[in-house]
Amino acid sequence: MRGKAWVLAIALGGMAAHLAAAPAAADAKAGERIAMAGTPAGGTACASCHGQRGEGMAAFPRLGGVGAAYLQQQLDAFADGTRKNAIMQPIAQGLTPQQRIQVAAYFSSLPKPAAVQDGAARTPSDTGAWLATRGRWDEGIPACAQCHGPGGVGVGENFPPLAGQPAGYLADQLKAWQSGARHPGPLGLMESIARKLKPADVQAVSDYYAGLASKAAAATAAAGRARAGGSTP
Repeated sequence: MRGKAWVLAIALGGMAAHLAAAPAAADAKAGERIAMAGTPAGGTACASCHGQRGEGMAAFPRLGGVGAAYLQQQLDAFADGTRKNAIMQPIAQGLTPQQRIQVAAYFSSLPKPAAVQDGAARTPSDTGAWLATRGRWDEGIPACAQCHGPGGVGVGENFPPLAGQPAGYLADQLKAWQSGARHPGPLGLMESIARKLKPADVQAVSDYYAGLASKAAAATAAAGRARAGGSTP
């Protein structure tokens, strides 16, 4: 009898997972239409700034593979004005709450860039790598990797990926936290940390994480060749 109960529990669990996945897939499909072509009401297509695969361009961040809950939180913040940006606020405000869920579901469904190892920081003079991997604890600055993960891959829904984001975008966010223009985030961490960074620190750590993009692209290409059974060097 107990064995039958376990079988039933497993079957019901599998059914629940299947039923939960269906709306998520539908949201992602609807979100793809918005991302590629905009909304029926004339809203801007996300791809026009963030790229066809959410890869990001210049000052526009990478969205592909970023967690759905985090993306939805940011769209909601733009929509209600708690996060300021002259471009994104009117776009987010033009989306319904359901459309914001759909767009977030779509971009989160895209592949993440391949993880790469952090660059070695041999001395504190290698500012970007040093801050990313070691921090400056004597100044109350923890390593970025402690929250955002090794190689800036992102951790959970509150700590988004940094690797491969455009340097200009990353620098702008750090400056926004320094000025108080952006919400401090989980536990108020980012505002406190950003305000301890010097202008040179901001640029160095932004350049460091942006520079991981080429390494991630190479790793992604290598993984693709391996899956295809190729051996092209």
